[in-house]
Amino acid sequence: MMYNAGKVQIAVVGAGHAGCEAALAAARIGCDTVLFTLSLDAVGNMPCNPSIGGTGKGHLVFEIDALGGEMGRAADKVCMQSRMLNLGKGPAVHSLRQQADRRAYQTNMKKTLEETKNLRLVQAEICDIQKNEEGKLTLTTRFGAVWCADKVIVSTGTYLDSRVIVGETSFASGPDNMFPAAFLSKSLEKLGVKLLRFKTGTPARIHADSIDYEKTEIQNPDVPPVCFSRHTDKEEFENREQYPCYTVYTNENTHNIIKANLHRSPLYSGNIRGIGPRYCPSIEDKVVRFSDKERHQLFLEPMGRDTHEVYVQGLSSSLPEDVQLDILHSIKGLENARVMRTAYAIEYDLADPTQLYPTLEFKEIAGLYGAGQFNGTSGYEEAAAQGLIAGINAALSIKGEEPLVLSRSSSYIGTLIDDLVTKGTNEPYRIMTSRCEWRLVLRQDNADRRLIDYGFRVGLVDKEHYEYKKRVFEMIDSEAERAENTFLPPSEKLNAILLEKGSTPVSTGIRLADLIRRPELTYDDLREVDTTRPELPREIIVRAQIEIKYAGYIKKQEMEIEAFTRLENKKLPPDFDYTQIKGIRLEAGQKLNQIHPLNIGQASRISGISPADISVLLIYFNMK
Repeated sequence: MMYNAGKVQIAVVGAGHAGCEAALAAARIGCDTVLFTLSLDAVGNMPCNPSIGGTGKGHLVFEIDALGGEMGRAADKVCMQSRMLNLGKGPAVHSLRQQADRRAYQTNMKKTLEETKNLRLVQAEICDIQKNEEGKLTLTTRFGAVWCADKVIVSTGTYLDSRVIVGETSFASGPDNMFPAAFLSKSLEKLGVKLLRFKTGTPARIHADSIDYEKTEIQNPDVPPVCFSRHTDKEEFENREQYPCYTVYTNENTHNIIKANLHRSPLYSGNIRGIGPRYCPSIEDKVVRFSDKERHQLFLEPMGRDTHEVYVQGLSSSLPEDVQLDILHSIKGLENARVMRTAYAIEYDLADPTQLYPTLEFKEIAGLYGAGQFNGTSGYEEAAAQGLIAGINAALSIKGEEPLVLSRSSSYIGTLIDDLVTKGTNEPYRIMTSRCEWRLVLRQDNADRRLIDYGFRVGLVDKEHYEYKKRVFEMIDSEAERAENTFLPPSEKLNAILLEKGSTPVSTGIRLADLIRRPELTYDDLREVDTTRPELPREIIVRAQIEIKYAGYIKKQEMEIEAFTRLENKKLPPDFDYTQIKGIRLEAGQKLNQIHPLNIGQASRISGISPADISVLLIYFNMK
């Protein structure tokens, strides 16, 4: 028996990382919002690795925080280890990664949702989404409650008609033995959503007391640790206890065990139909694809402060349980490892993301948005970024305001969404620094500068913080300008510093900025001879040094971005039939009709669209 549960402005289906960000953004902007979850015990769950950030992913978390999202501050609250990756490389690819207390993260996120004004958190399985006679979307729960919503955001993660697979065994299940969303796939297809099927997986969890730590390599946290969020009390964060991780390695025996059991792997037996992530493969896939490698590095990561569970990063598998045990016990340091949770693969349905606008609204289904793994991505950070944008745009649409579309020249979030909606994906998509053409401009340290105006405009960044950040930016610019205009005369003290650092001595006056640009020198190295230097917070010094040291490269990328932006500003009609244009290739016309790009820049990035096709468009629409 169905009953009317009421009306809501925005309904979010799924309370993983995408759903949490979407619901919080919509509610904080002022919309009446309801967030549905299959289980209140799975809100903000980390079914895979207990960490936030990493290469490329850390950029997303800083950008989420700059826009007014929640993930960064939630991660900081439960951080067990903070490490900046890629410090041996340039600042463009420095990426923060934090080990998180998994259960504490969930508890904090659920509490935040419960305490947010305009937001209701409801445990219910959404089985059906339809359009009613008034053009509104209706959602029906398994218990027969019918909700009417102006906007619906689907963020079902890996639950949609999901199936867990271990060796020859498979059964309907969501991650962590949760119930799957068993009915929604058929409803979405009836609504007009084209579905794909992907696969992902997770390693075993082992008992910490069963590890022989003397045979492992310790991986200590950074001192002082770095936090993600502008809201975090840095002094408290730096004084908090941090925990080490450990590394171990596979070996020839490990690889022989895997090779001898490939016939039992569902990856190779045909039991898995879904396409898995290229950049996070299972251990059996790694051994086959990289057969020349003698060993693979694995990381032993604590799951929380109050548990003995340890995550074996890098050992994802869908091999049978007995084979998994043999693999673990073949690894030095894990000879006596006791498994607490068996590794598994999981298949699930998702939407083809080329059906979406860059706002993440479906082109053919007004009011319906997609976010997270439902859009074909892999990872908590990618999910949260999309959830934030979907929640913002659903709320802005309710308020009748201009949508928020981030270009790929503005952010990693913009790159992520542009790749998805323009090119699509045939495997779980993962953000990487290499996907960003202008990564020296799109750094972690300047995420606030790039995006805070957007966060303030949509109402997720308050005026006090906005004005404070503007003062910070002025201080950075002022110090960079001072360095450009400060000349240091030659002196014995200066040349002694230069010789000590392996740098060429000077015989004439030289600008401070030119010295800082020398690769072997830093801002701190020149403190004794820089007599006009003001007392500045460490953050200002670090950020000013980056701006000074890479000024030439940054200027070059900014010029490239200007050229890119000119193409992005050449708008295209939203519902035009491109096959009508004489002189354009049939394939190009069909692909343009499929994607319906918003501008010439997006059109140029569609797979199969040639420069000649773009020239035809420019002539046809009389664009100069």
